[in-house]
Amino acid sequence: MTYAYDDQNVFARILRGEIPNATVLETEHSLAFNDIAPQAPVHVLVIPKGPYVCYDHFAAEASDAEIVDFTRTIAKVCEMKELAADGFRMISNAGAHGVQEVPHLHVHILGGRVLGRMLEKA
Repeated sequence: MTYAYDDQNVFARILRGEIPNATVLETEHSLAFNDIAPQAPVHVLVIPKGPYVCYDHFAAEASDAEIVDFTRTIAKVCEMKELAADGFRMISNAGAHGVQEVPHLHVHILGGRVLGRMLEKA
């Protein structure tokens, strides 16, 4: 599949420094920052610095270094926010049916309270 990356999306603009963010952690290939509209006491977004639309695009085309860095950044954020003991939810939406609002891969890390069921039966 071919993915069309929009370099004017909000996360691309954050990566270029055009829009400020509340950085939690920055690495060579990833950026983690607090969500501006948190849905839980802890709500951090983790994004790769490369131009990837969604997770399957990233998994297919990112370098090994990018994939390892992104994965370890997620782990470090969970450690920093002390989420392991009580648990957390990690969500990545993709495409129209997944209700992806920003066409740049991003993972939501949510925790700090019981989150309830993710989906109800249709």
